[in-house]
Amino acid sequence: MLKIDHIRKNYNNFSLDCSLEVKPGFVTGLIGQNGAGKSTTFKAILGLISIDEGRVSLLGKYLEDFTVNDKEKLGVVLSDSGFSGYLKVKDIIPILQSMYKEFDKEFFIEQLHRFQLPFDKKIKDFSTGMKAKLKVLVAVSHNAKLLILDEPTAGLDVLARDELLDMLREFMEKDEDRSILISSHISGDLETLCDDIYMIHEGKIILHEDTDVLLSDYALLKVSENQFDDLDKQFILRCKKETYGYSCLTNQKQYYVENCPQIAIERGTIDEVITMMIRGQKK
Repeated sequence: MLKIDHIRKNYNNFSLDCSLEVKPGFVTGLIGQNGAGKSTTFKAILGLISIDEGRVSLLGKYLEDFTVNDKEKLGVVLSDSGFSGYLKVKDIIPILQSMYKEFDKEFFIEQLHRFQLPFDKKIKDFSTGMKAKLKVLVAVSHNAKLLILDEPTAGLDVLARDELLDMLREFMEKDEDRSILISSHISGDLETLCDDIYMIHEGKIILHEDTDVLLSDYALLKVSENQFDDLDKQFILRCKKETYGYSCLTNQKQYYVENCPQIAIERGTIDEVITMMIRGQKK
């Protein structure tokens, strides 16, 4: 569906060097702090910025060979894009009909009612949640094969995020060959949605893992200084000094459960894994 191979983009104070792949039928998450390189990666994928090195392959074609018809197979939400606030939803329907041959007007209007998006109100008067749902609804309403969503849940309350994620789940259920690449700094959104997750920091991918493995096999070991000195560190990814001793990140939780019953072992959430991968020290 999507493959980027060592795309590089250099700015005065930031450099991107990123490789990732989105497989057919997969929802892939890209997580990282604000400024880590998520939006730059998305813009490079879509050809909105030039890249210094590397190649992007979308739907089996290199980006430079992508046609207007190919672009209709993409559904895109960018954090800094959207329709003019002076338009009403009824105004954008004919625009979408002219842009996308497979725009499903009946589905679009049905979902407007479902998510209580007013038909005859200016978009500038929408709440943050309403604007976000409208952007995602546009992306899923023209039979796209790949969604590329940059921070679609940013700024939303819990209920609005849940409704938006339901929309994405339904999009995937309709066609097993569809895929989604979604970025977020809200890890809880991705735990329940994504099949695999890439973690980006300072423009580089520092971790790629299946979500199930991340949630089942990764753990935090809480140890005293004496326990740390004696600890078998062959499966320790990162360590961080704490007031009680050390916090250690491992991707082999069961090994330490079986071999170190005396130490405290906690399931690692995605937030904790992010924190340890960024702030922790390699052993």
